[in-house]
Amino acid sequence: MNFLSQTIANKPDPNWSQVQVIPIIESQDPLVPLGLVNSPLRSYPAYFHQGVPGALNESYVRRSVLFRLYKAARLLPTGIEMVVLDGWRPLSVQQYLYDTLHTVMTAHDTNQNETELLAHLRQFVSPPSDNPAAPSPHLTGGSVDVALCDVEGLLLDMGTEFDDISFWSASAAFETITKPNARESEVIENRRLLHSVMLQAGFTNLPSEWWHFDYGNQAWAWAAQQPQAQFGVTERLTLAQRWLKSVTNEV
Repeated sequence: MNFLSQTIANKPDPNWSQVQVIPIIESQDPLVPLGLVNSPLRSYPAYFHQGVPGALNESYVRRSVLFRLYKAARLLPTGIEMVVLDGWRPLSVQQYLYDTLHTVMTAHDTNQNETELLAHLRQFVSPPSDNPAAPSPHLTGGSVDVALCDVEGLLLDMGTEFDDISFWSASAAFETITKPNARESEVIENRRLLHSVMLQAGFTNLPSEWWHFDYGNQAWAWAAQQPQAQFGVTERLTLAQRWLKSVTNEV
């Protein structure tokens, strides 16, 4: 097992009770749209294309997160690009994802008690929260879901689909295979590549999801052992809110 595979395999799941008490010193870094990003970075708002109610047709992240995404994408070998599948979410989308997965898990596994169910659920969707002291990670603009593709826009084989909720979605899942076949070896290398460039750019990974990375929020602070987070809950201003802010600043 090489250094990178050890790094992936040795990451613990977040202790959410510890994560949620990390202080947030808001940096005021604004949300920015990804619609105009250039190669080797792409944007494909997956939930919008899947028809999730309230999902936006544009992905947004904090500005410093975008800079770090470019840094990660430019570390990729020629012929491979990075795709952002999701970034900042409205609270309504977080609620929909949580409720839908809760319903599916409840119907599928009747042997789990409610505590076990909620723990399993949290591995894939955080409880919806716009609490300023403990927001859902995606509501901060500091969480991103990413994958890799070739120059033709075809996604590389990462082992599972984005948002799969099986054991194989864990970042280190394929590292447990003693004698991987050709396809499994390809998946291992693709995940290692994604993990490597994202960590070099300053992100941390959620161990239960190969696609989920954080920067600046409480989840990042906990994983990176930082004393405070930079991003709290944020929102995309409506036109009326922008006008009001502009008028207020003029007074």
